[in-house]
Amino acid sequence: MPEVSAEVVWLAVAVVAAGVVSGFLAGLFGVGGGAVVVAALYETFGAVGVPLETRMHLSVGTALAVMIPTTLTSYLAHRRRGSVDEAIVRAWALPVIAGVALGSAVASVASQVVLKLVFAVLAAFNAYNMLSSRLSLRLAADTPSRPALTAAGLLIGLSSTLMGVGGGALGTLFLSLYGRPIHQNIGTSASLGVLIAVPGTIGYMLAGLPHAAELPFGSVGYVSLIGAAVVAPLAAVCAPAGVRVAHLFRPPQLRRAFGVFMLLLSLRFWASVLFGV
Repeated sequence: MPEVSAEVVWLAVAVVAAGVVSGFLAGLFGVGGGAVVVAALYETFGAVGVPLETRMHLSVGTALAVMIPTTLTSYLAHRRRGSVDEAIVRAWALPVIAGVALGSAVASVASQVVLKLVFAVLAAFNAYNMLSSRLSLRLAADTPSRPALTAAGLLIGLSSTLMGVGGGALGTLFLSLYGRPIHQNIGTSASLGVLIAVPGTIGYMLAGLPHAAELPFGSVGYVSLIGAAVVAPLAAVCAPAGVRVAHLFRPPQLRRAFGVFMLLLSLRFWASVLFGV
């Protein structure tokens, strides 16, 4: 029993660290840090005996709840600095929420391997596009069309909800294809976290209600209120620090930093798919 208790303590420390990192990344790159939080919560819930059948769902749902204050803080901080295109945010709102609703509905039957592969490929492509010094793919040198924004919003909402991420990385990838300034891409994509996290949390709460008996104390559906309460405040406090650091970089430097981040994220998902780690 002492060994188990010590393990739980160390895993709790890891969750606290994940809260700090996810908040910083939310501000720095306009992403919710969801992948970090999901991984830490998955290990923590395993240590306290949450069954495998519900552990991943609980981790994803709780990560979405954690991202509500994190992404809201990040979005407002970028907005204060004038790095948010509000017209794009308004065009994204309905299709992103529709994608979140669809993602919540299929979360229980989606293949984790397929989702990880999709994310790993997209992350690798984004890393290449950001790190390439001579060739950077461009679809146009203008604001995306309304149909393009609608399609992108739907797909980002769907995939992000299934993976428990804020959608900022995918949003930044999409906007970068139109040759827009990197700071504005990141700031605008920060809005996706708000559009995804709030309805996504509600969706996972509803989806998990039939499994209440299998979930730990303090859970509402597939959302652990206790887990969210530990991570969310730390993440929200750290998000503005990431925003301040982002504005210390020149655009080429920020592109490279974001590219390295996406490369590491891609490699992590490939390792999970190939080696189960």
